[in-house]
Amino acid sequence: MPLSIFGFRALWSPYFFLSIVLLIVVYFLLTKKWRHWFEGSEPVTKREVSYFLASMILLYILKGSPVDLLGHILFSVHMTQMALLLLVVAPFLIIGIPHFIWKKVLSINIIDKIVRLFTKPVISLMVFTVMFSLNHYPMVLDFIKLDVFLHAIFSITLFISAIFLWWPLLNTLEDHPQLHGLKKIGYVILSAILITPACSLIIFVDVPVYNTYSSGEAWLQAMALCVPAGTLAGLSISGPELFTNMPTLYDQQLGGIIMKVIQEIIYVVVIGKIFIKWYREEQLNADEITKKDLLERQSMTMHG
Repeated sequence: MPLSIFGFRALWSPYFFLSIVLLIVVYFLLTKKWRHWFEGSEPVTKREVSYFLASMILLYILKGSPVDLLGHILFSVHMTQMALLLLVVAPFLIIGIPHFIWKKVLSINIIDKIVRLFTKPVISLMVFTVMFSLNHYPMVLDFIKLDVFLHAIFSITLFISAIFLWWPLLNTLEDHPQLHGLKKIGYVILSAILITPACSLIIFVDVPVYNTYSSGEAWLQAMALCVPAGTLAGLSISGPELFTNMPTLYDQQLGGIIMKVIQEIIYVVVIGKIFIKWYREEQLNADEITKKDLLERQSMTMHG
């Protein structure tokens, strides 16, 4: 069956689209017209604007376009959503928001304390790993997909845990937890190792484990998260098999593979960039030391 049977609202989430547009408008107002409200503010850079807009566009594609509807039909699409949301949108958002806005947000004492605690490298790794693993534990995923409120709370909490995960790598605020040099590479590698068991469970299990992707009744209840009740009630559909020829087990295993492959590709790129930056800094420091030694020797020769 075509996805168009679910209607325009389910396919394109117009209210979510308006929310994204509003966020973009507020961003430009804060970074340009109202920038003088922030102490020590600087003009927003093209890099920051590009990353913020990219994060907003990708966020709408993942959670507001037909991709989101497909994510409730195919587990593999759901895992693609999760991978890009947690490993691309989250870091892009951190980079895209200027320092002076982050400083203003973190000037609120309770927020600052929470961020300082949960962005300590060990804690951020553990929090993200636990949240990601819980989100894909069959009993938990099936439970939260049957309640709009729980699904929203859990999704937001998982995204915040991804912000915490990326913060020690990307933030440049001097008084906040940061990693430097090769420690960043170790952090990224450890993150990849920690989420591997959750992906492996999905890949190697030999039976469908998610009722909301295999059971017609549970699937219909879960579809209420993205399809208006009136529209859903007027449709004569029984399950996700009406929209795909892929067996449920293969779709489930493909989802685990997609998540792991996307994560590995992103992490390899990140590690490569970290290593190149570290190498250049080491070379620069070595050159400076060499120049200093030469100057000292010249000075000693002249005085001698």
